[in-house]
Amino acid sequence: MSVLTDEEHDDAELDSKSSEDADSTPADPLVELSDVEFGYTAAPVVEDISIRITPGEYVAIVGPNGSGKSTLMKLILGLLRPDEGSATLFGEPSHSFDDGARIGYVAQHASASKEMPITVREVVKMGRFPHVGFGILSAEDHEIVDEALATVGMSDFANRRVTQLSGGQRQRAFIARALAGEADLLVLDEPTVGVDAESVDAFYDLLESLNDEGITILLIEHDLGAVTDHAERIICLNREVYFDGPTDDFVESDALARAFGTAATVMGDI
Repeated sequence: MSVLTDEEHDDAELDSKSSEDADSTPADPLVELSDVEFGYTAAPVVEDISIRITPGEYVAIVGPNGSGKSTLMKLILGLLRPDEGSATLFGEPSHSFDDGARIGYVAQHASASKEMPITVREVVKMGRFPHVGFGILSAEDHEIVDEALATVGMSDFANRRVTQLSGGQRQRAFIARALAGEADLLVLDEPTVGVDAESVDAFYDLLESLNDEGITILLIEHDLGAVTDHAERIICLNREVYFDGPTDDFVESDALARAFGTAATVMGDI
């Protein structure tokens, strides 16, 4: 049995404390907005927005129509630049961030698209383009595509044209494309528009499992019941942030009624 001297014991305690401090250091945010304001005219659409989203979170943005949700999403993705304040992605200014493979974006009307006469596999292969350009995919790339299809339960539909899919199946195909790109952040804008109720439940089960595997999820959703059943954190917006915190606290708060300007309630299974 070895015996530590007082000096060695003190050094060991310092090393242990340093290790604990390192483990407790907050992760760098994937998304950070600080005092952001933006307007298409003189009147601001969003103002005084400060948000941090860290790796592994599952965050939903809710609010009434015209509340600035889609504008906020565009600011986060760098499609718009703030009039005031700053917006960063992975520590870089959002408007100049160019590592698209790290973000999987599913647009609001992706599930309604009828204009893509290509197969599901071809859609998912697009997720590899940021890594290989438009060259020939390697065996490893094809394996990643197959794994993405399997993860979202679309292997049996790989050779079916996207135009032949239901709304929920199309959304799964676009999520598989993001997974094939090995995205760290999955961003979805009202992904269940036009999707039947049964498929919505299965869709959110999929998102939950992806989040459990470490993918950070950020979505705008009009279905309050769905997000309160699944998301871990809610940001309630109506030009400014009325609430930002755990879902259970949101359900118990009056933020929804204040943001919507009515005695609104959440229907869900909390």
